Amino acid sequence: MLSRYLPILVIALGIASLAMGIGFIVEGKAKSDLLTDAMREEQITLGLTQEQIDQGSLVDTAGEAEKAGDTIREHRRSIAPTYGDLLGDGRFDPENPAHVTYMQALNLETYLYFAVASFGLTTAVQVTGIVMIITGIALAAIGVVVMRLRKAASQPC
Repeated sequence: MLSRYLPILVIALGIASLAMGIGFIVEGKAKSDLLTDAMREEQITLGLTQEQIDQGSLVDTAGEAEKAGDTIREHRRSIAPTYGDLLGDGRFDPENPAHVTYMQALNLETYLYFAVASFGLTTAVQVTGIVMIITGIALAAIGVVVMRLRKAASQPC
């Protein structure tokens, strides 16, 4: 009984995997585009060459965001190596320009590194989608082959 419906089940799983793979790719691409657009709105040029800036380039890729984040980290650490070192034994003072600059740098650095991680995640989701599509095609093909073999085996010679 199970062997009768097994090829159909395998084909259905293949189609489901194919559909999910397409969904993963579409969603990953949509989120990647959203990140790119959001980064372009910020108009960050840190880490780009003057020629790139003159051409209208902005930080809008994982590599550029990581480079800009690394630059900000270096600048922030020139103010104080750590947040604890910045404060010493005191508290954050919003009137202290060094404290404010440090916190602004920390916020931008976090934003840029979050973008790097997010771009990595969208890439992983898209690659997973590709693997799911390949798996779906393979499953569907196996199901079709098993169905044909079953039909051929059930026919008298």
